Amino acid sequence: MYNPLPKTVTIKPSGIDGLGLFAKEGLAQGTNLGMCHLKIGDTIFRTPLGGFINHADEANAVKVELRMIDEDMKGHSYNYKKWNLITSRDVKAGEELTVRYTFYNV
Repeated sequence: MYNPLPKTVTIKPSGIDGLGLFAKEGLAQGTNLGMCHLKIGDTIFRTPLGGFINHADEANAVKVELRMIDEDMKGHSYNYKKWNLITSRDVKAGEELTVRYTFYNV
């Protein structure tokens, strides 16, 4: 069954802006929460992780870029990029997850 968020994260009202991502339990530094953005061509797509994470100058998570090259059975290559959301420090249960925006103006 597909889950749009990892089981350790939930969406709740944010004191920063609108809705945000919150840790349901303590998360250790370096926890990979999964894909938050995907770029195909010039278009960036956000997953629920990317769509609900708010900006903070002192963020507790980072987007880590993974360049992907896929080749189909006919030898055609498809280049795309994806970013995973990874905690940059220990995050307490109930704490909002944040990143320093790099794709958008704040």
